[in-house]
Amino acid sequence: MKRFDFKSRGTSLSTEIIAGCTTFFAMVYIIVVNPSVLSAAGMNPGGVFVATILAAVIGTLIMGIVADVPYAQAPGMGLNAFFAYTVCGVMGFAWQEALAIVFVCGLINILITVTKIRKSIIKAIPGSLQNAIGGAIGLFIAYLGMVNSGMISFDGPVPELVSFNNMAPLLTAIGLIITVILLLLKVKGAIFIGIVISTLIGIPLGVVDLSTFKLFDISAIGEIKETSFAFFGEIGFASMFSSPDKILLALIAIFAFSLSDTFDTIGTFIGTGRVSGIFDEEDEKALQSGSGFKSKMDKALFADSTATSIGALLGTSNTTTYVESASGIASGGRTGLTSIVTAVLFILCLPFSGVFGIVPSAAVAPALIVVGIMMAGSLADIKWGDFEVATPAFLTLAVTAFSYNISYGIAAGFIFFVLVKLVTGKIKEVHPILLGSAILFIINFVALALRAAGII
Repeated sequence: MKRFDFKSRGTSLSTEIIAGCTTFFAMVYIIVVNPSVLSAAGMNPGGVFVATILAAVIGTLIMGIVADVPYAQAPGMGLNAFFAYTVCGVMGFAWQEALAIVFVCGLINILITVTKIRKSIIKAIPGSLQNAIGGAIGLFIAYLGMVNSGMISFDGPVPELVSFNNMAPLLTAIGLIITVILLLLKVKGAIFIGIVISTLIGIPLGVVDLSTFKLFDISAIGEIKETSFAFFGEIGFASMFSSPDKILLALIAIFAFSLSDTFDTIGTFIGTGRVSGIFDEEDEKALQSGSGFKSKMDKALFADSTATSIGALLGTSNTTTYVESASGIASGGRTGLTSIVTAVLFILCLPFSGVFGIVPSAAVAPALIVVGIMMAGSLADIKWGDFEVATPAFLTLAVTAFSYNISYGIAAGFIFFVLVKLVTGKIKEVHPILLGSAILFIINFVALALRAAGII
């Protein structure tokens, strides 16, 4: 354990284990949700279940062992929906072709990471937008918890808070109270303890479905052969570029995947890194001076970029760094051991999915909400009285939460930051990479609009 240097990084073995468990329970929902989403594209749910776990394990282990940072990876929500409903549904690609597109996206991410483009993008983001991204992710995480637990109803003309006549949102409210009290009392591992207590309370409330509890079940493991390396056959790479119009659609899909994946990850690193203090003093000074992160961040970005292609080979949509890692960081996780613990728990899900699967979203939601509270602190550093600063910052915050998409929020912030500087005659203050990124986001939105209109 000496390689993790617990003492100098203000952590301990027990804290790292608790943090790893917390991150795991905050994101374990993906092993149930991802097969459900990708099965809409015609994929084998059992194969996707195994591919999801293996992609999470491999990506997270690379993050923990190589980069030594407390981030976990898994197939991303939003990206899987784009895979199933847009690439396979609207664009008409077979799921094998969509996996080939994801694989290429991963190779592009590796390229822009190795060539330091990703790192340069981070350097180009001004402090006001960095703080806005951190606060936006906090709001996004809290909203994610509320939606997943059923606290927000979408039955009416506008979203609204439910009346708590349903046990799931009631359990979330109870769990939130318990977690907040534990945090106020400075109980070690408060967030993880809150998840455990909420799950136990959920049993008599009927929120925890014990009927799905199975101590040992390996039936799904053999189905990985249905999805792994599937795009190397006749349907996949061979058919993806079979006609000019299909090539154009494939390029649009690759561009959209790469853009969303890149900025989701950058947003997560900036948001969680600044709020949690996960970067050391030297890294923080480097960020402020514009000289970029040190080797730990380089390795983290590389770990993230390799995970997408690995996931595609196994048979799942884009694997990315999970914003829910913030829950483990908030529990005190500071080293790669947090990630290793999370990866171990994921691999245990292969034969014990029935054990870990009983933790309901309603029990995890309080953890996400309190992490959102913690991350909102970065908003205090934004000069809200300055309209030039407030406009891109607010739109980053609002669009991230309201569109349920981190990269769209970053896009809004970038575009309006450039617009503000252009109108006020300060365009020279805009870093060329930020300007280029804003233009790429605009091109992406135009392409998506033209595709939705059936023009391309």
